[in-house]
Amino acid sequence: TWNEIDPALPSYRIEVLGPPPTSGTRDAFAELAMEGGCKQFAWIKKIKKDSKAAKKAGDKALARQLKNRYKAICHGVREDGKYIEAGENDNLIVQKLEANPKALGVFGYSYLEQNEDRIQGSLVDGVAPEFELIADGKYPVSRPLYFYVKTAHVGKIPGIREYLAEFTSDNAWGEEGYLVDKGLIPMPEKEREEYAEAAKKLTPMKF
Repeated sequence: TWNEIDPALPSYRIEVLGPPPTSGTRDAFAELAMEGGCKQFAWIKKIKKDSKAAKKAGDKALARQLKNRYKAICHGVREDGKYIEAGENDNLIVQKLEANPKALGVFGYSYLEQNEDRIQGSLVDGVAPEFELIADGKYPVSRPLYFYVKTAHVGKIPGIREYLAEFTSDNAWGEEGYLVDKGLIPMPEKEREEYAEAAKKLTPMKF
């Protein structure tokens, strides 16, 4: 039960419904939520630090071993039935949450928004999964959407420039764009203008 993990939590049976390892949502949850939890433990953080140190020292085998251990701890889920893989159909997770209001579900924001009359979002560090809080980066379990274009392919593979122009148009990613209906949280207008111009000019990314 949850109170066995933290006495402040209710004595409900643990049941978490989520996507399988093949899902991008699962990857994002592991990276943002589960790794976020790992960072609270010094001994786990040390594994990652030691992996980087081993790589820098040229010990690739040890670096890989430590990296795999870190990933197993921070990305692995329980296999005792407490985490239930509900496939990649988020509608199914919503239905199961309705059947068991004490369960937790892992899925994209668009399904929460579409079903606010049936389910509720969970606070993370006291922050609710709301449109404005996700847009300004305050909700911890959210991240930007990236896509990459290889400039060498432009002019050789038809449609790349057109795709960039369409995706970065207000009609697509603007505040009233059709991607918002699919769950995209648009960036502030100024940022959209900057990235649209960069896409138009094929400006190389800087890391």
